[in-house]
Amino acid sequence: MAASSMHRVVVPYRAGASRILARKTAPEFSKQCAAGVDVFLSHRGADTKSSVAGLLYDRLVQMNVRPFLDNRSMAPGEKLYESIDAGIRQCRVGVAIFSQRYCDSVFCLHELAMMVESNKKLIPVFCDVKPSELVVRGDATVHSPEDLRRYNRAIQEAKHIVGLNFDTKNGNWSELLSRTANIVLKCLEKETRSINMVGIVLVEIDLGSDLKLLEEAKISS
Repeated sequence: MAASSMHRVVVPYRAGASRILARKTAPEFSKQCAAGVDVFLSHRGADTKSSVAGLLYDRLVQMNVRPFLDNRSMAPGEKLYESIDAGIRQCRVGVAIFSQRYCDSVFCLHELAMMVESNKKLIPVFCDVKPSELVVRGDATVHSPEDLRRYNRAIQEAKHIVGLNFDTKNGNWSELLSRTANIVLKCLEKETRSINMVGIVLVEIDLGSDLKLLEEAKISS
């Protein structure tokens, strides 16, 4: 059978122009990224690391899902920006855990913009904040004009995605974790089915090309 002539094309992420985050990513990955990442958890640590983000990480691990959460997925000595960017590139689903001060964090804005620009399946979780309250704070002295556009575009995109709303004081924590984890699982299963279907189509195309080559060989002989 003739060798396949198809190639997998990977479109690289185009980095932003932020003075803080505009660093070239070296080919170094954390142990977690080397093993693979299914879902990236974007959150503001001071707000939700010890609550929603941490609990959701544990729930996903129990369900055999590979989540990325900075303090759980990185070892001492690893480079923060490179590990975060690698985790986002590898993940298939992103969970943005919005809190009242989420937009105050350059890390959070960078993560959200990268997930949106990479066309990742995004699941918003609004904790004690309404979508309309999400506003990028800071001017050109804080963010470059390009990054301001990126961040605002990502926030607007997230506002128009159906998400989960949660009141940390009166909400049902068990229900939130179960619903979010189940949604992640469904998204991953759907993504896997799509990949498998694409694989089937590609195999059929390859087989068709090989059969054509065989027929041409018979005719020429």
